[in-house]
Amino acid sequence: MTVVPQPPDILSPQFAADPYPSYRVLREHYPLHYHEATGSWLISRYEDVERAFRDPVFTTDNYAWQLEPVHGGRTIVQMSGHEHAVKRALVAPAFRGRELRTRFMPVIERNARELIDAFRDHEQAELVDQFATRFPVNVIVDMLGLDHSEHDRFHAWYEAVVGFFANLGQDPEVAAAGLRAGAELRAYLLPVIERRRADPGDDLLSSLCTAEIDGTRMTDQDITSFVSLLLSAGGETTDKAIAGMFRNLLAHPDQLAAVRADRGLVPAAFAESLRHSPPLQMIMRQTAAEVTLSGGTVPAGATVTCLIGAANRDESRYADPDRYDVFRTDLTTANAFSAAADHLAFALGRHFCVGALLAKAEVEVGANQLLDAFPDMDFATGEPPPETGVFVRGPHTLPLRFG
Repeated sequence: MTVVPQPPDILSPQFAADPYPSYRVLREHYPLHYHEATGSWLISRYEDVERAFRDPVFTTDNYAWQLEPVHGGRTIVQMSGHEHAVKRALVAPAFRGRELRTRFMPVIERNARELIDAFRDHEQAELVDQFATRFPVNVIVDMLGLDHSEHDRFHAWYEAVVGFFANLGQDPEVAAAGLRAGAELRAYLLPVIERRRADPGDDLLSSLCTAEIDGTRMTDQDITSFVSLLLSAGGETTDKAIAGMFRNLLAHPDQLAAVRADRGLVPAAFAESLRHSPPLQMIMRQTAAEVTLSGGTVPAGATVTCLIGAANRDESRYADPDRYDVFRTDLTTANAFSAAADHLAFALGRHFCVGALLAKAEVEVGANQLLDAFPDMDFATGEPPPETGVFVRGPHTLPLRFG
């Protein structure tokens, strides 16, 4: 007689310690499950999460209460239709193509080098604190044309805002710290925006101030909300991606050796880490109408929690999905950083992550510089550190030994 396990609780200590066995139970037995504590419907199969990202019946209307309090207003991820298309077109050019290569690649390379130089001659380093969590925030500060002296201030704001979004347990102190950081960031940015409007330079903030499409320009609130979104989402994805990728590679020495020998495999290692260990484990959507999924029917107006970490290990989509494999044939590296990706770490469709190519550039530059600087590296403790987090997930610490 087959015993069906109880539905897992995504807020339990067991889930936080290792969500992947719970994801497997959800996919197999509870592909659509109402979770009382979060007041949301959990979906875990690849086909359902993919649909939630592509089908307009799944809206981002719920972001009004999730994002606006800390970002100080509506962001592009809340918008739809013509408004979304125009606002996305205003910000997107800076994160792709020539703009990214010529204006911001030197910024990325310089920041990676400066951080690595601080521990280049050391026998050990803590990669999360000394590199991964600092690197993307420093890059964003410099892209905005702000002074290097602001790195630490922005890093503190970044940690507080990310903590706000990861606060599924609704700790009031964490929530208050996030709201305070968001307000401080806006207060800091508004006079800078005023100066850039009057005297624009060759930086991202000036580009946001002067961009125009069909007579539409970004308001001050549009800009402060976008910068807040960029700082939290852009920083967190790259932070966790770098740490997670090196954790995965060091846990598989043969694959690390292959990537060292062929740096063309770095994008594949990044793409596989996004699939295997996505930094963002879940995203919420709201249904505009009743919708039927593989496990049943979701009512209109319901909050749906899309479990990216579960969908990215769906047995019906990937062979041996719990295995980390940079040579995987069912993941297309060429498409992994576009809206045609066959993983779900950056979402899909109209709300595909606008900063995916920036994250790719940062991870590739950071990984190559680290591999160049340290021809021999291993876990300082001899074993992989645990991953932590529920909403966002990755190694909280990654002590490395060199030589």
